Amino acid sequence: MGQPVVHARLAPRRSAARATNWWGKAWVRAVEESAYTETDLRTARGLARAGRVGGITVDTGSFAASVEDDGRLVTASGTVPVLDDAGLSALVETVAAESGRVAALLAGDLPHSLVEHAEQTGVELLPYGAELGASCTCGFWADPCPHALAVLYQLTWLVETDPFVLLHLRGMPRERLLADLHARTSSTDEPAPARADDVDTALDAAVRAARILELVDDPDRPIDHLF
Repeated sequence: MGQPVVHARLAPRRSAARATNWWGKAWVRAVEESAYTETDLRTARGLARAGRVGGITVDTGSFAASVEDDGRLVTASGTVPVLDDAGLSALVETVAAESGRVAALLAGDLPHSLVEHAEQTGVELLPYGAELGASCTCGFWADPCPHALAVLYQLTWLVETDPFVLLHLRGMPRERLLADLHARTSSTDEPAPARADDVDTALDAAVRAARILELVDDPDRPIDHLF
């Protein structure tokens, strides 16, 4: 299913709840539906805005992070339902059904048409409030506690920047989706040059991006290894 990904600690922001794109707003709506009280949400927004959440670990169906609060450190974690095998296969078909969807995802965009198309096949990508499970070491009387909600608010920032964070939570990390798409185009009986080119271009872009990051980490390396 993929390996856990630890995202770097996010810097403080002026607003925790203000989403900047349509899928971020849908995620925030789910977070706020999952809360018990508005007071819990206000506390969570304050913790998230202040940058009190540590690096968030995202894995298939789960997330976790430490949270600093009143001089103590607690660990909040949560769950998101994972798509079953049929749902994962349908998701791959949905992404492959329209040229440009792979490139859009790699560029940090989640096409509305992709989500609508997936829903028509019975695949719900964006969770609703009751689907978000949570727990925390703080001993709060209810779940989700403000610490877990703070992590969920910061997850909004990650999901908005990179839709693959959402797909990873649902059971389809970036590497698996690209591999499944490549395998699909390679095994198709009838030639489909447009779709194959789209996937191969996306794979090439992903490899080049990774190599560019290597160069950033080691600027003394010659650039000819990127090509």
